[in-house]
Amino acid sequence: MKRKKYSSLFAIFCCAMWLTLIQPLSEARGQGQNVTGTVVGVGGRFGGRSAPFRLIINSYTPPEDVQRLNAALQSGGQEGLLQALSGLEAGRIQVGNGVGVTANAIIATPWEGGTKLTVLYRRNVNFFELRYGTRSENYRFGFAELYLRGRAGNEGTFIPAAQVRLRDGNTWEVEDFGVFPARLLGLRQTGGGRSRAR
Repeated sequence: MKRKKYSSLFAIFCCAMWLTLIQPLSEARGQGQNVTGTVVGVGGRFGGRSAPFRLIINSYTPPEDVQRLNAALQSGGQEGLLQALSGLEAGRIQVGNGVGVTANAIIATPWEGGTKLTVLYRRNVNFFELRYGTRSENYRFGFAELYLRGRAGNEGTFIPAAQVRLRDGNTWEVEDFGVFPARLLGLRQTGGGRSRAR
C-alpha cells in the first residue's frame, strides 16, 4: 500500500524572526485550555467513522525545546526524536472515550489572525503490533495540526500513526500509515487564555 506523505508547513528550524513570532505564544497562556471537536476518518478501515476529540493543554512547548526536537531528529532520526519527546509533557490528547495519551509537544504559531497548534506525541504501540511485527510498529508517533481563529471555521488534521522526517533541514515531513489523515471538525476552545496572533 502506498503511504501518504504529509509535509507540515510548520518550519521547525529556528531563526531569529521565527523565535520572535513564537515566543509570545509559548508562554503559560495556554495553560488550562481545552480544544474539543470531532475526528472523522477519511479513508481506509476508518473511512466515514467519527469519534470525540479533545486536546488538554497544560503549556505550550517553548522554542528551546522545539530546537532540541529538531536537533534530535536531525542527528538520531526516529529513535532520537522518540527519546527527546519522552522528556516532554505539554498536555493530553484524547480520541474516543478513553483516557488518552500524553501530548508531548504542543507548539503554537500565528496563523491568519488566529493560532495553529502542532501536536506531536509518542503513540502507544499495542501488543498485537509488537508480537506480529506489523508495519505499523514503525510508525511511532501521533501528529495533529489544529487551525483556530474564532468560534467558527476551526478545523485540522489528525494522524494517529506517523513517521516524522526532516525535509530541507527545516520542515517536518509526516508520513501517514493510513491513506489520508483524518479530519478534525468543529473544534472549539474553552478555558485558559485563548491565544491569538498579535
